[in-house]
Amino acid sequence: MDTKKNSELVTNATGGVYHLNLHSDEIAENILLVGDPGRVKKVSSFFDKIEIHKENREIITDTGYYRGVPVSVISTGMGTDNIDIVVNELDILANFDLESKIEKREKKSLNLIRIGTCGALRADIPLNTPIISRYAIGLDGLLYFYDTPEKITNHELATKFMDFTDWDKSLPTVYACKSSEALDDKFDESFLRGITITAPGFYGPQGRSIRLSPKFPNVNSKMSKFEYNNCKVSNMEMESSALYGLGQSLGHNTITVCIAIANRANGEFVSDYNKSMENLIESVLNTITK
Repeated sequence: MDTKKNSELVTNATGGVYHLNLHSDEIAENILLVGDPGRVKKVSSFFDKIEIHKENREIITDTGYYRGVPVSVISTGMGTDNIDIVVNELDILANFDLESKIEKREKKSLNLIRIGTCGALRADIPLNTPIISRYAIGLDGLLYFYDTPEKITNHELATKFMDFTDWDKSLPTVYACKSSEALDDKFDESFLRGITITAPGFYGPQGRSIRLSPKFPNVNSKMSKFEYNNCKVSNMEMESSALYGLGQSLGHNTITVCIAIANRANGEFVSDYNKSMENLIESVLNTITK
């Protein structure tokens, strides 16, 4: 196999992968991804013990054990652009020799589980509801920069969504991906399954009007009424489409589990969701390690 150029597979002065500042033996097969760097400590506080702690920019990693099972938690920062970095570099750690920069013949599949917050788009979804993203619809366009396997994207879902919402041609063409069944099947029915909209920003792309008004002010209302395969649009956040598209294209299992800290249809917001997040973290850890 070809040796990757130094400018393509970038490592730092210690020989670790560039942004994550990690070596291959410093991550577990089960990896929890959180947007907020401060949430890493909250997750790893549940661990039996922590063996690795690394920090670089907004990316913090703790690797240890939960009930005897190796687990890592890594902060990604916000947005699909950060997911692009983290997922690619995790795959490098799993499937490349960092010293020779040659791809390994035997591939390793990681379990990438995003734990985050989101805004519910339907009025009937209570605050603090845990939501699994059965499907993720990306408004960001990131996946179009990759030559991904045809089976990863759901073109029927993307087309039906654009037709239903009268999607404006000046906006990026959407793409859609499904969660990994291997992970989805682990979670019980206490989690709401829905279609998640991944937006490329927090304000205008999510329909918020502060000083600049969104160009398409009614799009959230349209999206909230969309349904596919008996699955309704449930929520909006900023990472899942890239996680699903990139992660699965590279052979990894992916899923997103969020709590709804806002309800956009009702104009509600929970400022203190600490307890709900702790409950979600413990529930996810118990689910993936059982």
